[in-house]
Amino acid sequence: MLKVENLTLHYGASQILYGISMQARAGAVTAVMGTNGVGKTSLLRAIAGRHPYSGGTIELDGLVLDHPSAAQAARAGIAYVPQGREIFPLMSVTENLQTGFACLPRSEHRIPERIYDLFPVLEQMKDRRGGDLSGGQQQQLAIARALIAQPKVLLLDEPTEGIQPNIIKQIGKVIELLRSEGEIAIVLVEQYFDFAYGLANEFCVLNRGEVVLSRPASQVTKPEILERVSI
Repeated sequence: MLKVENLTLHYGASQILYGISMQARAGAVTAVMGTNGVGKTSLLRAIAGRHPYSGGTIELDGLVLDHPSAAQAARAGIAYVPQGREIFPLMSVTENLQTGFACLPRSEHRIPERIYDLFPVLEQMKDRRGGDLSGGQQQQLAIARALIAQPKVLLLDEPTEGIQPNIIKQIGKVIELLRSEGEIAIVLVEQYFDFAYGLANEFCVLNRGEVVLSRPASQVTKPEILERVSI
């Protein structure tokens, strides 16, 4: 579904990514791992059109995306849930979800019941302002808003950060369900090792802006990955 080849990225004169190549299959979770500052978020931002990349290609479902803007990447089918969630604090839960309509034809401007099946708390709090929700509830809202757009690829950047354990478990179950349905490719950037390890079908480990390990989960051991992410 998603294919990245030889991606390079700079912030000003500083090069952050060095020839990154990775793939994400529909119906699978690809975990992008590594210590802080190795380029994980920069990679997601490049794929999502949030930061221009310097070279390489991004291909989605057989179509090459030529340096897309964030809006173009979203319309192509890439949904991004960033660190910090980017919830609109003064808008209600319902209004936050409705911002996901931007990529859909007007005839599909409705919130599917499925969203509330996945995240029941959002139906209970649909009239509450986004800023009044807890961190875990905001994270659920951010993921739900991304799913409203019916994406082909879901990019999740540190979805467990600052979240209470029971919500982490709920988010893990949602990711497992989405994976089992086989329609969405999920790219997960995550520092919580056991959470990522338990969900991943593929691993892509970065160090200093380069891929140092890229293998299916069936072909790599837990100690091997731990050693790489501890460099």
